[in-house]
Amino acid sequence: MGQRAFRTVIPIFISAILAWLCWVPSATAFTEEQKLFLQSWRIVNQAYIDDTFNHQNWWLLRQKFMQRSLDDRTQTYAAIREMLATLDDPFTRFLEPQQYRSLKVNTSGELSGVGLQIDIDPDSGQLEVVSPIAGSPAEQAGVEPRDRILEIDGRDTSQLTLDEAANRMRGKPGTSVALTIERPRNGAVKRFEIVRDRISLSPVAANLDTQTSTTPIGYLRLSQFSANATQELASAIGDLEKRGAKAYILDLRNNPGGLLQAGVEVARLWLNNKTIVYTVNRQGVLDSFDAAQSALTKAPLVVLVNQGTASASEILAGALQDNERAQLVGERTFGKGLIQSLFELPDDSGLAVTVAKYETPNHKDIHKLGIAPDRVVPQDPISLSQVGTEADKQYQAAVQLLS
Repeated sequence: MGQRAFRTVIPIFISAILAWLCWVPSATAFTEEQKLFLQSWRIVNQAYIDDTFNHQNWWLLRQKFMQRSLDDRTQTYAAIREMLATLDDPFTRFLEPQQYRSLKVNTSGELSGVGLQIDIDPDSGQLEVVSPIAGSPAEQAGVEPRDRILEIDGRDTSQLTLDEAANRMRGKPGTSVALTIERPRNGAVKRFEIVRDRISLSPVAANLDTQTSTTPIGYLRLSQFSANATQELASAIGDLEKRGAKAYILDLRNNPGGLLQAGVEVARLWLNNKTIVYTVNRQGVLDSFDAAQSALTKAPLVVLVNQGTASASEILAGALQDNERAQLVGERTFGKGLIQSLFELPDDSGLAVTVAKYETPNHKDIHKLGIAPDRVVPQDPISLSQVGTEADKQYQAAVQLLS
């Protein structure tokens, strides 16, 4: 009798412990703040690429945060950020309403600021420049790809998230911001006082080069994969074809990427019936984006790349290289092989969540490795006015290949 009673008590005791560990209020008792937090947790739970969630129990983490007092929006935002920080993924982040709107504008319209594409180095955790936008105040001031941003208006950037840093650099045209930057190649620390301006996000520049070679070469510079990139590039190719271009140079140097779909659509302008990129989700399921009969030209093509060539730019460069449609000239690319999706929350804030990784058509994972060009041509940073001139060694090397 005593043993039976003992056996009965054990499961009841264990059930009580589990109930206590997993307790959360009933759905009807959730506050608006708890609902916002839970929706953020649920999005990551369903979409995040790593189903171990950085080797932690994601459900128990939910319970831990739900036992907190979330009395206002500030506390809720802080809890969401703290939750995401446990993933140790700088690309998965929370965006307050203004930040979320700014990020969407960045891929579709125009903005006001200094004109820097920035990221957090996953190894060092430092804020660094992917590239300055062509013609922007930052580019004109001399900020270079891979520069490390140490301070923004005296504020230590190690204490800022990626989006907080971006917001501090944005502002009304005519106002100024001070950036303290370390140049990694020589360790020099510089201070830049940059006046903000309205930044044009028109992503394509084109011209016909009939002077450098006997072959008329269509030069195309693509600065970002925004929503209008494919249409503008297709229009530029059509115009250069009419003007007699017999070969092309596609300049992806300092292009930090942008929309995955834009990268795929641009690849389709150059490829016929080829695989462009493979994506791999957290279940290991392989999917692919392919090109149909949509190439606009079969003319020879060389692609210029450097350390500022990142993300969607690497998808395009890898597709053209692996399918032997183009040769790559320049320097090894940035090495960002992860894909993020944006999720909007009910209060107009949002989440950027890493949902997949990508592989080139030859199944190369380039994350943190980059893509090696077919012809390596080192080059010190040059100004926008020097692109395509004798000072541009990478451009000259591309011309030689096409000639």
